[in-house]
Amino acid sequence: MSKRDDGKWKEARRKALRDLATTTDEKDAEITAAALRDPDNLPWTDEMWARARPAEEVMPEFVARWRKWRGQQKAPVKKLVSLRLDPDVVDHFRATGPGWQGRINDALRKSARLKRPAKTASR
Repeated sequence: MSKRDDGKWKEARRKALRDLATTTDEKDAEITAAALRDPDNLPWTDEMWARARPAEEVMPEFVARWRKWRGQQKAPVKKLVSLRLDPDVVDHFRATGPGWQGRINDALRKSARLKRPAKTASR
């Protein structure tokens, strides 16, 4: 998580805790009543909470895949650009499978006769 995102979460937590501390019994009852009126999203019962299991137990493959997701780079080494390419060019590279955008970068680098920077990992 980036420092900026961490700051946002800390601020949201601070506000939530403040709201929780200042919520009256009447306001809590009003919120609970509204939740009970929503048939699509009823509050969890004690039985539901007792049966709940961590995601790692229930869907280990999904959690493993999700954790491998790269996320935002701490220090971006590439520039984000918007580029319009002919459809057949995009189709050609996409047909080669995952990593197709990197292969476009490699083709452009080769066309411009540029050497790969030393810190960039080879594909």
